[in-house]
Formats: sequence, structure tokens, C-alpha cells
Amino acid sequence: MKTTLRYLIMVAFISSINSAFAQQKDIEAIKAVIAKETSSFMNVDYKTWEETWLKVPYAYWSYSDSSATSYVEGWEKLTKTFAEYFKTAKPSKASITNEWQEIRVYGNGAYVRFIQRVKDDIDRDETSQMRVLEKTKDGKLKVICVGAIAKYPKE
Repeated sequence: MKTTLRYLIMVAFISSINSAFAQQKDIEAIKAVIAKETSSFMNVDYKTWEETWLKVPYAYWSYSDSSATSYVEGWEKLTKTFAEYFKTAKPSKASITNEWQEIRVYGNGAYVRFIQRVKDDIDRDETSQMRVLEKTKDGKLKVICVGAIAKYPKE
């Protein structure tokens, strides 16, 4: 009986270690996808940017700052909305830092909240950002939702 109990405790312990390792691996993959999505957008690299998105009708993008508030629903509308940007914008040499606030992994998805700071020649707002990601059938994480709101007042 004691041997069985020890065995069960050991199996539970090993399972919890494996689960924590898998969770950390997912968190690192999530951060990498978000960094890739942001840098490809800033560097005007449409091919890489669109590879970070899951092309679904429920994809969603929103942004709000002192100059405007906007949102786009659905992958088809997203590509049409940003077509001109990717044709005419100049790549940015900005330094981007993300201060991770919350990363929740659940089933085949994840919710992420972070503060983003962009440093370049433009006076950019600090933004509170949110991402929702889903895993594809082959296990790759893709963005399905972006939300960004500028911090006011500026300090």
C-alpha cells in the first residue's frame, strides 16, 4: 500500500513538472508570435505579418489613441484595411519593448495583456495591448484578436 501511494505521488509530481514545462514553453511561443506580429507590422513586412494571423471571420483588430479610435472585424476586412499601409509605409527602426502583465493559456488558446513602449523618431503613445491567440490544427499559435489603447495622460 505504501509503495502504491509513493508511486502515485511520484507520478503526480512528475506530471506537474511536465505540465509546468509545457506551460512555460507555450508562454515563450506566445511572446515570440506577438513580437513577430508587431515587428513585421512596424517593418512593413506583409508576408510575415499575415503569417502570424489565423485567417478567420472572427479575427478582430482595434486601436485607440488621441487622434482616432478604430476597429476592424474579420480577416478579409483586415487585409483590405491594411493593404495601403503595407504598400506605402516605410519600415521603422523602432525599439519595441513589451512589459508582460498577464498571460493565460487555456485549451487551444491564450489571452495576453501587456504594456508596449515604442521608441523611435516619432512621439508614440505608450499603449496597453491585448492579444488573443489560437492554436491551428498543426499546433501553431496564431493571432485572432489585437486590442491597443493609448495611455492618457502621458507622464
